[in-house]
Amino acid sequence: MTDYFLLGVMGAGMSVVAQLLAAQGHQVAGADRSAQGPASQALAEAGVKVYEGHDPELIKPEMTIIRSSAIRADNPQIIKANELQLPILHRSEGLALAAAGKQFVAVAGAHGKTTTSGMLSSALTSAGLDPSFAVGSIVKGFGSGARLGQGPVFVAEADESDGSFLNYEPTIEIVTGVEPDHLDYYGTFEGVKQAFQNFAERLVPEGTLIAFADDPGAAELAQKVREAGRNRVLTYGQGAADVQLAKRVDTDNGQEFEVSGVLGSARIKLRMGGLHNALNATAAWIAGRLLGVEAGPMAQALNQFEGTARRFDPVANLALDGGEVRIFDDYAHHPTEVAMALKLGRQVAGEGRLVVAFQPHLYSRTAAFAAEFAQALSLADQVYVLDIYAAREDPRTDINAQTITQHLEKAVPSGNLTETAQLLAQHLQAGDTLVTMGAGDVTKLGPLVVAEVESTRRNGDN
Repeated sequence: MTDYFLLGVMGAGMSVVAQLLAAQGHQVAGADRSAQGPASQALAEAGVKVYEGHDPELIKPEMTIIRSSAIRADNPQIIKANELQLPILHRSEGLALAAAGKQFVAVAGAHGKTTTSGMLSSALTSAGLDPSFAVGSIVKGFGSGARLGQGPVFVAEADESDGSFLNYEPTIEIVTGVEPDHLDYYGTFEGVKQAFQNFAERLVPEGTLIAFADDPGAAELAQKVREAGRNRVLTYGQGAADVQLAKRVDTDNGQEFEVSGVLGSARIKLRMGGLHNALNATAAWIAGRLLGVEAGPMAQALNQFEGTARRFDPVANLALDGGEVRIFDDYAHHPTEVAMALKLGRQVAGEGRLVVAFQPHLYSRTAAFAAEFAQALSLADQVYVLDIYAAREDPRTDINAQTITQHLEKAVPSGNLTETAQLLAQHLQAGDTLVTMGAGDVTKLGPLVVAEVESTRRNGDN
């Protein structure tokens, strides 16, 4: 008999909860609009049965229902669960169940939380702590975003988008930044800041807040928690901080930098570039030190991290006359993340053109940050802006790709995935670096571009 039934089980966060509960020996099943997706293999290997569509007849007495934020009250399975008076938990509550009895490390913030939580999970594994983890993307080297370890630590990416990160009671919190995001839920930046204040208050009494000192919002939070005097606070950054990052240099294989401060010092070598990744690693290093790993071994363990899926992932090298186009894919969907990813893209592109195909995520976010998105995208030489990926929102006609492109001369609206692939196939040049970017289904675009170019080439040969 099924113990837990998850609605929206194919989502990144939900699939992780399903895998963890199954690993604990529970009978787990779930449903989604499609039974196929990036999590399909991991769910199948975990023994989680996935049903396509939301058939209410699948909901049975004695089940506990776990739902994602995207599941609405009028979902047929939610209606049936209410009729049967079944317990209905949010995804975060399901994750808290999976983490019961562990030291809980929660990573939240406007950007970098997936990479930071992935780095920490990987490094703690390399250091021998055998942690459990729940990360909103596949952690390379593990083939999954979830793992049930035998050690005392549970690392989780905590989602602040809907306030659900307030369901945890962490031993350690990492806050990578506090910015005016998710205004569709919070209404104002003050609402966002208050949510993070509430999050900090969820720390256990002996818990520690790790905050990014170079971010004004996170620095303000750190100061308030310090003044409250209930929890320890450790800050990190390039400026004044408890742990400072310095002497960063790019290498052929990634980058190297030094961290030093109240927890000792070490030189860290990463297999990936970008200042943002160095900062993420610094936060992970601090957490590792708090969990008992020595400074040097924690630095060495971070060197083993291979990355998480959709974080400047290489997709293909597309051969064209005179050279090739390197194609990468990135999850960036907030202006700060877009700028960080494109700074790395500029470094990779060298003297070649940097081309970005950006798919805005949510009408509300596009409306709130149109000018900021344009500013971040201006780091590229050519910008294609796809149709907005609505996700959980209802379609709107007053907000579209032009809401962004009107602010940037070198940006053009490019339509849907197929139309954008056709445009790119026509205009990409040998030596270009293409980055497909966004939190929706734009990850499919790179392979579509390759297929379009190859199709055109075959037709030309006939």
